[in-house]
Amino acid sequence: MTEPNTPGETPPSTPAGRWSDLERPPLNARSLRRGLIRPGGLWTSFDVVDATGSTNSDLAERITRAAARGEPALAEGAVLVAEEQTAGRGRLDRRWSAPARSGLFFSVLLRPGPAVPVERYGWLPLLAGVAAATGLARGAGVDMSLKWPNDLLVTVAGEERKAGGILAERAGEDAVIMGIGLNVSLHASELPVATAGSLALANAVSLDRDTLLRSVLRSLESWYERWREAAGDPAASRLQEAYVAGCATLGRTVRAQLPGDRELVGEAAAVDGDGRLVVRTADGTRHPVGAGDVVHVRGV
Repeated sequence: MTEPNTPGETPPSTPAGRWSDLERPPLNARSLRRGLIRPGGLWTSFDVVDATGSTNSDLAERITRAAARGEPALAEGAVLVAEEQTAGRGRLDRRWSAPARSGLFFSVLLRPGPAVPVERYGWLPLLAGVAAATGLARGAGVDMSLKWPNDLLVTVAGEERKAGGILAERAGEDAVIMGIGLNVSLHASELPVATAGSLALANAVSLDRDTLLRSVLRSLESWYERWREAAGDPAASRLQEAYVAGCATLGRTVRAQLPGDRELVGEAAAVDGDGRLVVRTADGTRHPVGAGDVVHVRGV
């Protein structure tokens, strides 16, 4: 007798569930669910869909729909994974797309309050970066670095390449939806831009997406619980220390594109207690940057 299909899973006997590329098997949602959801743990639900526009948007819609119907709020720890995103978004509404089953595209729902003051929520994308880099070092055997505030970098043929990104969005009064996208098995010919990278191109020892996703989510749970227990204090939780240690932006000359078409060029000197990048300009003035696009300036 076969087991009934869990909602959100594609039956393996259907055409949509068959592998179209033997290098890219589908995620084993049932096994992942068993391994991640446990009493007292952070993760409370786990769903995998074949394709969607954006996992962040889908979780936000679930929250809105529950509120409109007067239903209980979606519990913290909901995880939504897509085998393919057709309208994935990065910061500044940039598109994030990749072939089906070539990466990890997922969002999680977090409700840090009331333990964590709202003003410390800005650390969440940085926390996700530390957690992802830590989990992938363990699961993929590849060193990753962080580009402030939310890019995941790998080294390909001696060059830094972006292999992943993080997008945090507020949802309602107390919820944050954290989306993570990661290129896993993309070949050079499949990269959206020449400066992108993937775990495969960085010679990762494992490209098993089940293993990688489990490792990242366990790392995220560990860092999040430590941060929340410290009331979001980045120093007490050692989050600030870990982020600084893995941040490739610090010590580099950067160009920060700021709101209002302003630009700031200088050395990335520090990450302050609010998670902002401190840029020191030529005159020695230190400017905290909390929003904007930061570019590593080459050859300076």
